Amino acid sequence: MLSLDTLRILCTSRASLHHSWLMTKRQFVYQTVTCAAHCMSTSFPKKDTWHSNMDLNALGKDIKRIYSTYPASSIRKYCTGQVKLNCWNCKQPLDTTPAFFCMSCKVIQPPEEDASYFKIMDCDVTFTLDTQKLQKRYLQLQRSLHPDNFSQRPVKEQEYSESHSALVNKAYQTLLKPLSRGLYMLELEGVRTDEGTDSGADSGFLMQLMEINEALDEARTPEDANKIGQDTKGKLAVLTEAIDAALLEGELQAAKALLAQMKYYANIEEKVKEKLSEFM
Repeated sequence: MLSLDTLRILCTSRASLHHSWLMTKRQFVYQTVTCAAHCMSTSFPKKDTWHSNMDLNALGKDIKRIYSTYPASSIRKYCTGQVKLNCWNCKQPLDTTPAFFCMSCKVIQPPEEDASYFKIMDCDVTFTLDTQKLQKRYLQLQRSLHPDNFSQRPVKEQEYSESHSALVNKAYQTLLKPLSRGLYMLELEGVRTDEGTDSGADSGFLMQLMEINEALDEARTPEDANKIGQDTKGKLAVLTEAIDAALLEGELQAAKALLAQMKYYANIEEKVKEKLSEFM
């Protein structure tokens, strides 16, 4: 028979093992629930990558906005992590994405063709982006990536330089003007437009455009042309506010229709410039 002391030792050991097993199980459950909760709380934005409580009544009226911006996220990103790229030359991990140069060996890297123009140009994904910051970034990248800097480097690096330079130029030209920027933002959301922005403008709007074009053709002085130009700039400013509001609210079809109007007024703005050049 087992002595009383032996039984006490066995019971104590068993209780200790059960407690350790229970704590381990609780820790596992806690970690699992925590990961799931984190993924759910960060992975499902409303409609869009933007959140907003905005009241947009009509063009020409004040647009009051209170919104917060969240980056697009996914369960894959938060739970499994992103695949890290390595330098093609020294095989060291690349610290940033898109990576133009390896921080370890300083060698130029191949361009990431699927990187968004906003990421390439280090800009916020917003319709009203800072164009001065965009231009500064463009000049900085072209100074470091221009093919002239790689004329004495191996052929592979020369090719990477040419590809980077072309991609940066395309990103800059796309994001610089509001119209192409807005169309690109719609494209990122899966909304495409045929032949620019035509969305079936109504007859009243087209009639208004016809009258503006006729007035511009009949302008006989720089002052007359300038007046039309200033009115057009005002309409473009109102459209910019409305498009920004629609994109923030996730109303992509509304943004598409407004961009169609912006295209027409942008064309008039160019015609005003041509008309003014005739007076010089």
